[in-house]
Amino acid sequence: MVTPKNNRFWEIDTIRSIAIILMVNFHLLFDLNYFHYISINLSNIYFRLYVYFTASLFLLLVGVSLTLSYEKAQKILTKNQLKMKFLLRGLFIFSLGLLITLVTWLYLPNGFIIFGVLHCIGISIILAYPLIHYKIQHLILGILIIILGIIIYNYTFELPWLLWLGFTPSNFYTVDYFPILPWFGVVLIGIWLGKTIYPNGSRKFKLNDKTNNLIIRILNFLGRHSLIIYLMHQVILIGIFTLLSFL
Repeated sequence: MVTPKNNRFWEIDTIRSIAIILMVNFHLLFDLNYFHYISINLSNIYFRLYVYFTASLFLLLVGVSLTLSYEKAQKILTKNQLKMKFLLRGLFIFSLGLLITLVTWLYLPNGFIIFGVLHCIGISIILAYPLIHYKIQHLILGILIIILGIIIYNYTFELPWLLWLGFTPSNFYTVDYFPILPWFGVVLIGIWLGKTIYPNGSRKFKLNDKTNNLIIRILNFLGRHSLIIYLMHQVILIGIFTLLSFL
């Protein structure tokens, strides 16, 4: 088994960077369509699959990263400190989601983000901590949650206070929606993957070090700063297109 000296696995950062590039590309298309530079149907099945694939990559990596973070932290923190670490991290990510809610409410009042991917990640981190000790149970529970979420998706419920779980009312619309059912299931499967592929925080398989490759180094940089990119890229894109609209 191999554990990198800097406690980061380059392949995880690389995959995360691919996910962030896919996401930025989708938001670029969304903005081009919104500002009427192009005309495309972003709600068709192909773009939905594109979004779901990208989000699944992110959430799987959230699960994998949680296992690596846990394995590292448990060696130096007490149980109460571990619990507080996960709680604070989850609340921090969720608070960033609330910031996105506010910004999109000002920018897109008819489709603002109520419970998007950051909300989902934040709550998932908090919910995952009590389950972090298990292994195969993550896979089973994750699959069951995904199945339940898919079933619920086909019905409407006039219970707007349960939107975060996946119970949507009729005529509900938002530009970004990742409820706990089914998406927490993807995080749990990511935890199972992390425990399977990186048991005890070490890589189970052999992989040549590619960190000296320029492309990998660039991708790793993007992967390490994916949260900042997520928060800032839309601000930059919208700012550019808003300025162009006045020209």
